[in-house]
Amino acid sequence: MPVEIIEGWKDPTTRQRGASLALGNFDGVHQGHRAVIEAAVVKARALGVPAGLVSFEPHPRRYFQPDAEPFRLMTAGQMARALEGCGIDRLYLLPFDAEMASLTDRDFAAQVLADGLGVRHVAVGFDVTFGKGRTGSPAALADYGRAFGFEVTAIPELSADDGTKLSSSGIREALMGARPDRATAILGRPFAIEGEVVHGDKRGRTIGVPTANVRLGDYVRPAYGIYATRTRLPDGRIFDGVANLGVRPMFQTEEPLLEVWLFDFDEDIYGQVIETELIAWIRPELKFDGLEALKARIDQDAAEARQALAELPAQG
Repeated sequence: MPVEIIEGWKDPTTRQRGASLALGNFDGVHQGHRAVIEAAVVKARALGVPAGLVSFEPHPRRYFQPDAEPFRLMTAGQMARALEGCGIDRLYLLPFDAEMASLTDRDFAAQVLADGLGVRHVAVGFDVTFGKGRTGSPAALADYGRAFGFEVTAIPELSADDGTKLSSSGIREALMGARPDRATAILGRPFAIEGEVVHGDKRGRTIGVPTANVRLGDYVRPAYGIYATRTRLPDGRIFDGVANLGVRPMFQTEEPLLEVWLFDFDEDIYGQVIETELIAWIRPELKFDGLEALKARIDQDAAEARQALAELPAQG
């Protein structure tokens, strides 16, 4: 069942109040986030109330560092879809603006959580901070909960069985280090870029390699290079493919793009929103001596991508 998205926190309807919430940024909704989400869901079921997740839009980092390099792991829509099947009923997207940034940790607990959302319970990670100057902590939130009438559960730090830290920063490091497999392990699913298919220079069609081009926007920039991919179309169909992510050294683009060649596909999807998973790393971007050399290498890349994808479970 789709997760309901609720924007804002002021004067919500009675139906929207009284939930057990997971509180944080949750960029990526990765394996480390799952324990916080599960704590909120378990308490919601015990209390007989809805389970919700609170995140912020834009990400606080973007508000405080508007010129920072792109870093997001998912869009709000992707977050809502990632929460399906987790027991979450509502995604509360709170605007992170000048007003939100000015609230002290106590004001946030009182005005947003207690008065605005009427929370019954809040689950947080061990390292959560909130309020002006990031002065709020799990211990402080527990104190405010006792004062304002809601329970608090703090989840300790978690690591994967191999010791890998389950964090959004770890996912970014893996992607920038050309390790989509490690990012997948932390996320619990492949990292995916969602966006509208835009027109390119159509040079790929001249060599039999038509691509669906998507701008990267505020997504973190994975290592530039060639990837084996899986792409979901708006109608739900999934196609294997191979993609160039970057600026194409041979025919350089003004901005980095994700250019996906969908295997066994020949339809017009300009203007449609697609979501492409980065499954496996093939190689870095290279410059070639002419179109024939480029085409030969693309064919080799496609063969390697098909092999990598064939070794994975089928998608449906």
